Amino acid sequence: MEIMHDESRNQFRMEAEGLVAHVAYEITDGGLDIRHTIVPKPLEGRGIASALVKAAYDYAKEHGLKPVATCAYAVAWLQRHPEYNGEIGKDYCEGGSCAL
Repeated sequence: MEIMHDESRNQFRMEAEGLVAHVAYEITDGGLDIRHTIVPKPLEGRGIASALVKAAYDYAKEHGLKPVATCAYAVAWLQRHPEYNGEIGKDYCEGGSCAL
């Protein structure tokens, strides 16, 4: 799985089977906030979302940024990975949705 960082779009993305999956983020107040995670249905269940979120938060840590999650998927990911010392974004709305 090759993950690409598209800094001009604030995205980590990967392509498979002609489809694009990505996480979109914002950098504010010293944190990298994942705002939403998109994986097309035909690519679901392959660990792509997890790999994209991990790549984004690894980038954050390497650049001295705090991992922040507004996207419901990223919130759940941070809860499963407390070693990242992440936090929930102020725009997070519970219920499995993302603040777009």
